[in-house]
Amino acid sequence: MRTLYFIRHAKSSWDDPTLDDHSRPLNKRGRRDGPVMARRLLGIDVAPDGLLSSTAKRTRQTAAYFKDILSVENTIYLRELYHASPQTIEAQIKKLPDEWETVLIFGHNPGYTDLANRLKNDVYLENVPTCGIVGARSDVDEWKDFTLEGAKRIAYLYPKQTE
Repeated sequence: MRTLYFIRHAKSSWDDPTLDDHSRPLNKRGRRDGPVMARRLLGIDVAPDGLLSSTAKRTRQTAAYFKDILSVENTIYLRELYHASPQTIEAQIKKLPDEWETVLIFGHNPGYTDLANRLKNDVYLENVPTCGIVGARSDVDEWKDFTLEGAKRIAYLYPKQTE
């Protein structure tokens, strides 16, 4: 059994128009929502073995909250996850170490909304909001056998649920 939590980066800042998209940091709301959502996972006893993150600044900042609050030791940053398609994300999942059974993956829309709707579930998601979390579980023994279509959506959490 393999479990993934796809976490869209928290709200980013557009204050500095000279920054390229990859370099944009979190804004005040993003810095608030990141720890709140990490504690939500902690509160439902999620114990990740590792995390993958896009290399974008806002995504790395979001991942840092989860890494600290959930005490995640293993971290991989991949440029390939920056604005990645579901197919690219799935390809990276297939490369995960098999010792990792529960993994957090930090990335971006529109890929995350597309990905969420490929998972088995009866509810269509219009949008995974910033710092939204989509949980998925697959009954595979090795990551190389993982497919999005073969996984079931087990969670959908977002910041406004906690307000």
